[in-house]
Amino acid sequence: MSTFSPSIDPSLSRIAPGFRALSILVEAAPLLHPEVAEAALKQACKDVVENDVPWAAAHLDAWHEVFKAFGAKPKRTPNSADALRKRVLKDGDLPAIDPVVDLYNAISIRYALPVGGENSEAYVGNPRLTFAEGNEAFDIMKEGEPTVESPDAGEVIWRDDKGVTCRRWNWRQGIRTRLDSKARHMWFILESLPAMPQEALQQAGEEFIAGLHSMMPGAIITTQYLSAEG
Repeated sequence: MSTFSPSIDPSLSRIAPGFRALSILVEAAPLLHPEVAEAALKQACKDVVENDVPWAAAHLDAWHEVFKAFGAKPKRTPNSADALRKRVLKDGDLPAIDPVVDLYNAISIRYALPVGGENSEAYVGNPRLTFAEGNEAFDIMKEGEPTVESPDAGEVIWRDDKGVTCRRWNWRQGIRTRLDSKARHMWFILESLPAMPQEALQQAGEEFIAGLHSMMPGAIITTQYLSAEG
């Protein structure tokens, strides 16, 4: 895991000054307590409705402005946290998918915070957040069939040496690096803007790590703060 080193293009500070992220690398252990994720997801959905964090609306609005700054339409392609929370507010809850995915979705919902989870073993080279040239490969499923498409030129993407791993910053993840609880090496990225307090990002990370340790005792976890400013 020591060679896995995410980075952020410094030029992103032009459209998202003050952007910071918490990178979490996990060497997984046997998943002994999946019920931890189920409980966290139920509580997060309840909190959104009954006891939401005070910065939620401001943080999601700030993400909308960042998306507009690189040409995306946030109402049509919302960031991942916004999309999850809209489903919760509409339906009252979110169905379980996979314990690891459910746990990071719970953090995303509770903290109004885009959270990505990836199988780091599927990466070719290191992940980097940057502007797309427009010819990078992005693998998705479309109408039940695997398809390769490309991002728009100037779009913000996460990518590695092989292609795009997540389009429109944190809107849609690709298939190749998709994560589930069977992965041996996992990478998570918690992404925030200044509208969310720095201490809240730290708290979200600590809560997520505690949940991982509870689910898979013995997991080895390392963290790193990232920003466009270096």
